Amino acid sequence: MSNRRSFIKKTSIGALGAIITPKLASSKIHKENSHSVKGLPIVISTWQHGIAANEEAYKLINKGFHAIDAVEAAVCVTEADPECTSVGYGGWPDRDGNVTLDACIMDHTGNCGSVSFLQHIKHPISVARKVMDKTPHVMLSGEGALQFALKNGFHKEDLLTSKAREKWEEWLKDSKYKPIINIENHDTIGLLAIDKKNNISGACTTSGLAWKMHGRVGDSPIIGAGMFVDNEVGGCCATGVGEAVMKTLGSFLIVELMRQGASPQEACEEGISRIIKNQNYKDMQIGYLAINKKGEHGAFAVQKGFNYALHQNGKNKMIDSLSFIK
Repeated sequence: MSNRRSFIKKTSIGALGAIITPKLASSKIHKENSHSVKGLPIVISTWQHGIAANEEAYKLINKGFHAIDAVEAAVCVTEADPECTSVGYGGWPDRDGNVTLDACIMDHTGNCGSVSFLQHIKHPISVARKVMDKTPHVMLSGEGALQFALKNGFHKEDLLTSKAREKWEEWLKDSKYKPIINIENHDTIGLLAIDKKNNISGACTTSGLAWKMHGRVGDSPIIGAGMFVDNEVGGCCATGVGEAVMKTLGSFLIVELMRQGASPQEACEEGISRIIKNQNYKDMQIGYLAINKKGEHGAFAVQKGFNYALHQNGKNKMIDSLSFIK
């Protein structure tokens, strides 16, 4: 019997290796260039606007707040910044001149909430939190999301700033639509944090692609696409052209790869490899960030130019991500 058990154990381990290896076979691991070091608590977020968001999250975590509270408060900083033209107030509108917002949030228990195609509310992440805490649903959309927000104390506002209106009116002259790599017409903020109790949460919020078709929703409010966390493993968030992320459920994929033994860096590289394998990637940018429960992180993008903010071991700094195209 013991021999049989030993055989089953060995064959099971072998089978697991066979599952993991093909998934990572197409990745080009850059261990020698990795910026990752261990350290908790940790906050990580996409793009330059992540610096201010990280500061808010880290401050709250140091005061003993839970990660879920920290990630919500952190991305609210970005949502309220009129100079950030891809998130919240000041975000560039769709082709009809409407600012429409998407957001999702997820805590360490697996509870989550999201809103899509929400208009007139400055902080969609906080509406998503209310959906998570107060309803049996995960996502509310459009007019229903707005009604829910107003009933829960949020105030209707005009989110189209004069700067955003000028850009839109300039675009109307030619009305040509094409996402521009690393230009802030699609630079979501995704943010992940692990608190002092080693619990992880994540948030993702955006105004979406500038000049998009009215009604378009990207990956940001979709759990498993724009963001996903699993308290046993780690978390991931995405930025860039959401359609490509949705087609591969990138954030869920990357967390599952980490569950199977991949490092955050390996998992992010494999997530990008799934995109470039079957999609026309040369004119798009997609970037992934991932962290595991050890406090290690990874980052990878399709194109050069993706950067991210990392707050760890008392330092908050910008890092240039590795990329598939140099």
